[in-house]
Amino acid sequence: MRSRRHMGLVAAVATLMASAPLSTIFEQWTWIFQCTIAVALIAGAATLARTARAPVWAQFVVMVVTLLLALTWLFPSGEEIAGLLPWSGTLEHFGDLLTQSGDDMRTFAVPVPDRDPLLFVTVLGIGAVAVMVDLAVVGLRRPALAGLPMLAIYSVPVAVYPTSVSFLPFVVGAMGFLWLLVADKVDGVRRFGRRFTGDGRDVDVWEPSPLAAAGRRLAIVGVLAAVALPVAVPGMTSGLLTRFNGGSGDGVGLGDGSGRPGRVNLFAALSGQLRKTDVVTFARVTTTDPDPFYLRFAVADDISSEGFRSRSPQGRSLLQLEDPREEPREGVSYEQYSAEVEISSDFQMSYAPTYGIPIGTDGLDNQWLYDTNQQVVFSNKAKVNGKDYRFDFIHSTFTEAALRAAPPPDPDSLEVKRFTQVPSVQLVQNRVDSLVGGETNTYDQVMAIYRYFSSTNGFRYELQTEGGTAGEDIVNFLTNKKGYCQQYAATMAWMVRAAGIPARVAFGFTNGTSRDGDAMVLTNLNLHAWTEVYFGPEYGWVPFDATPRTGVPGAVRPDYAPDPDAPRITPSAVPSSSPGAGSDSSSDLPGKEDPGGNESLPSGPAPTIPKWPFYTAGAILLAVLVLGMPAFRRGTLRRRRRAATAAAVSSEPGTATVLPTTEAARRSRAHAHAAWDELMDTMVDFRIPIDRTETPRATAERLATAELRGDPTGGDGARLLGQAEERARYARSPLAGPGLPDAVRSVRRGLVNRASRRTRLVAAVFPPSVLGRWRGAVVDASTAVVTAMSRLRERAGRLSPRRLLTNRAR
Repeated sequence: MRSRRHMGLVAAVATLMASAPLSTIFEQWTWIFQCTIAVALIAGAATLARTARAPVWAQFVVMVVTLLLALTWLFPSGEEIAGLLPWSGTLEHFGDLLTQSGDDMRTFAVPVPDRDPLLFVTVLGIGAVAVMVDLAVVGLRRPALAGLPMLAIYSVPVAVYPTSVSFLPFVVGAMGFLWLLVADKVDGVRRFGRRFTGDGRDVDVWEPSPLAAAGRRLAIVGVLAAVALPVAVPGMTSGLLTRFNGGSGDGVGLGDGSGRPGRVNLFAALSGQLRKTDVVTFARVTTTDPDPFYLRFAVADDISSEGFRSRSPQGRSLLQLEDPREEPREGVSYEQYSAEVEISSDFQMSYAPTYGIPIGTDGLDNQWLYDTNQQVVFSNKAKVNGKDYRFDFIHSTFTEAALRAAPPPDPDSLEVKRFTQVPSVQLVQNRVDSLVGGETNTYDQVMAIYRYFSSTNGFRYELQTEGGTAGEDIVNFLTNKKGYCQQYAATMAWMVRAAGIPARVAFGFTNGTSRDGDAMVLTNLNLHAWTEVYFGPEYGWVPFDATPRTGVPGAVRPDYAPDPDAPRITPSAVPSSSPGAGSDSSSDLPGKEDPGGNESLPSGPAPTIPKWPFYTAGAILLAVLVLGMPAFRRGTLRRRRRAATAAAVSSEPGTATVLPTTEAARRSRAHAHAAWDELMDTMVDFRIPIDRTETPRATAERLATAELRGDPTGGDGARLLGQAEERARYARSPLAGPGLPDAVRSVRRGLVNRASRRTRLVAAVFPPSVLGRWRGAVVDASTAVVTAMSRLRERAGRLSPRRLLTNRAR
């Protein structure tokens, strides 16, 4: 029974370890504390049930009831009995939390905030996994089955994370599962008897089994391969995930990927595919504004290399809306209008679309808030589908001259610090610098970037972007120049930010083309994304729509940002009373060049120099260096020994001088040893056997008579080397004879003349003496490592929990 309690605790901890990948989804760590409480209560209840010897089905019921009590305590509705026991209101509250969690999942981008609906579904899921893991491990004694629910936890962040999930949380979860398997097998051995190796030798309980060690090694290798293979080959995972993420869309690139046209994905991607669905009516709008801009409901200002995503809005009550109008200034006007909006039941969003800056609403209750920074009306508890509401708003209009007079962005302002951050992409930065380099004010810099997205520069509206080899989605888009509103809005916002000007992406509806009396009928085909640029507190966020007008039904172009693809109008044809209606081409402005030049990013796929010749040349060079290392090492040793023996005292052949025991004698011994070592390596290189039991004189005589027969010079050199080495080893005083380097060269020359071509080639390129020495060094190093690890393992084994638990009651 005690072992089963132990396995229940292991199952609970392994479940919490398996939940580690969820850390990439939440902004904070509230979820892990609540999950720990729920899992601990479930494990404790299961332990009590097993102590009472309850059957497996009763253990399951106890754990499910405990999970329900834990959820009631962590997420109270206020209608519980004694504050803990659930009642009908509690279950209804749980249903509401589940419904709201689905809305939050489709609304918030990861990492998500600590909202009760999301925390509830997380604790519910982890608690259910804990019940299934405990049932599989302890109740059914099938720990391998526990891997299925544990793997389901990891599939959640993989499915919802926009980029990729770090491998570290997966490793933590995998370690928990491996620990579960190992603990179960150890427990099984304790209960059923003794272990044996393959050869029949008994293995103590605390000792590692060779078979178990092999299994652990295979498991570790499998986990490492599963983690490393997708990292090493990133393209392996793109196709399947792309198929799952490429949803139905809405006609303009704002679909949530679920096939439900009522959800809008608040993420402005820099690449993707647009798939039109059936036309679905989302709203009917009637307004007193004779020239309204886009009906707006959300913004995305959190940038990554893939695009812009929406932040969680933070707001105040609609009753606290204020009129932002200031003293009128030249070129700026603020007009108050009203609008009535009827939202269909198909628009499943927690945002209420509005025009301009709302200053009063009617028809939205106290669940709706207003974020003054994002300028959106939203709710954390309700959805806008089926609502009819009215609001008053301020429509701000600007002239070109007024925006040109706007002061430059304050580098210390919050907007500049927050909304000018971009990933470092040098090609994009160079493009931006070339566009805005000659401009002196914020408006002209923004317009230079805005005019760049024109058909004269090769940009066109397409339902699908094209991939590329740049490794950056924005570079691929600027190279291929094909996409829809998401790419144009996100790319312009990126480039404006790169110029040091705050920018973001806005989402909403165009004015559409369908009318029902005075009402505009807006459908999913009218959903749109555009760029907003911050011109300081005096002007606020000013919209710019860089998407080609031909692909956007109901598109609007204000006077300060006319359509860059519209026919050019000469200055004489423009009435002086119409500010902002001038030519939209920079070539019409005197002293300016067309900012739409395309030197850095060609209109078509950029011609690239093939890289394979460089890779091939580099691989060949690397192979030559690696293969030439043995020959280089052999040549280095030969030159070093030659230099050591060159200082030997020369005399007439056949004579020898006995040196006293002095410094000269020590040097002569070193010279003789160096020459003899070179002779030994030369014999090894030319495949001449060496008998370590022979004396130097016997080895030299065998070499002279057997291998160098008929070569008196080589034979005399071998005998001289043997005599010098023998004297240096055994005599009190060494000999200083003829030049030892000449003797070594004569022996080598004789062996080269008698060797085959293959032997000479191997001796020159892959000298066996060097390879053998390296092989021995590797063996010695590995032996030392194995010995050290064995000693460390032996010391660690003394503290092993298995050994400490040997006498534990079974």
